[in-house]
Amino acid sequence: MMSKKLFSALIFLLMVAQVSAQDIDKIITKDYVDGLIKTLSSDAMQGRATFTPGIDRAATFIEGEFKKIGLKPLTGLNSYRQTFYKYQVKPVNAAVTLNGKSIAAENILAVGNVAADLNFDNQTAGVVKLDTGKPFIPQYRAILSSNKQQIVLLDAKFAKYFSQLKERVKNGSYVDEKDLKSAEAMTTVFILTPETGATTFKVSLKNTIQKAPLFNVAGVIPGKSKSKEIVIFSGHYDHLGIIEAQGQDSIANGADDDASGTTAMIALAKYYKKLNNNERTLIFVAFTAEEIGGYGARYFSEQLNPEDVIAMFNIEMIGKESKFGKNTAFITGYDKSDFGKILQKNLQGSPFTFHEDPYPQQNLFYRSDNATLASLGVPAHTISTDQIDTDKLYHSVGDEYSTLDTENILMTIKAIAKSAISIVKGVDTPSRIPKLAQ
Repeated sequence: MMSKKLFSALIFLLMVAQVSAQDIDKIITKDYVDGLIKTLSSDAMQGRATFTPGIDRAATFIEGEFKKIGLKPLTGLNSYRQTFYKYQVKPVNAAVTLNGKSIAAENILAVGNVAADLNFDNQTAGVVKLDTGKPFIPQYRAILSSNKQQIVLLDAKFAKYFSQLKERVKNGSYVDEKDLKSAEAMTTVFILTPETGATTFKVSLKNTIQKAPLFNVAGVIPGKSKSKEIVIFSGHYDHLGIIEAQGQDSIANGADDDASGTTAMIALAKYYKKLNNNERTLIFVAFTAEEIGGYGARYFSEQLNPEDVIAMFNIEMIGKESKFGKNTAFITGYDKSDFGKILQKNLQGSPFTFHEDPYPQQNLFYRSDNATLASLGVPAHTISTDQIDTDKLYHSVGDEYSTLDTENILMTIKAIAKSAISIVKGVDTPSRIPKLAQ
């Protein structure tokens, strides 16, 4: 026979489901969701690039929403901003002589240099010539992983890749203070040149080094009977900022990537705060710097004991219909825990379905902000609807509000809200993910 305790729990969950169904359409409305996305992806935010006034404006907007909802700051903080720092190492001058001849600055690219001044020559460093008969990317990765002080000679055949790398690092690199003091960081200098060898060379590099603040925006709904257990809802609020113009437009607004996920996170905070029945503590966080290395999620994760985190719902790009059709989304790492099965169980009777990640070759599970906690064993998954293999607007100025399917966003947010309820209530606990070797 069913125990009274179990029977009572089932009755309670049925009552919660009924109340939730009635309330959700009033709490998470189309106008509310549209207003969030339109603001976050507006030109006023200038594409929300990390370290820009635009991302500061976006953070201020999210803080305002959290305050209206009534979230509390993270423990130990007196505001919603979780601030941390990186050091921007930006190239100022690079001078190279090769076989007695000076190399033009536009044909020089230094990677891995974290010193204000660095000088080396053929007495202390090596030289590599890339094989034009082999693909560039595998050779490039092998060279960087070798962590040697060296110069690399590139034939004109690799000019396209060289230009792409120059563009990627034009604003420098971002490192922790410990990296500035590390004697182990080696520098590789790529040189675009017809020379096939280097009898002699000299390298002189100068950088500016500036301490730069970053900030996640996070709010909390404290739990009741299981307050030490944490459930996280997240999305990254940064994007690319001002990029190469297409026509008259140079602002990469990032409406789908990831104003849509950040909007979902805020809407879920509003919903669960209204319900006020979470036994576990809920943290809602907008991550910074996902686009330049996932720094925000990494810092946030390092402040937590992963054993306290029961689940993480990371929401990334839900602005368009998935490849499975309407009322569907996919979950990265679906097979690594029973997280997805729990969500689907809670949607019984609903037209919405969750699916396994259809793009395993993209390695999405370890490419988004769930990755740090997932590697530590937390059932941390990303929910998305993006058709990443055919999405022509991804990382372009074309990713604007006008291109979104707002009904898809609304239905996906509501599906997450309903499907997460048993985890939020402390009834279900997803199985842990196997930890990655550190």
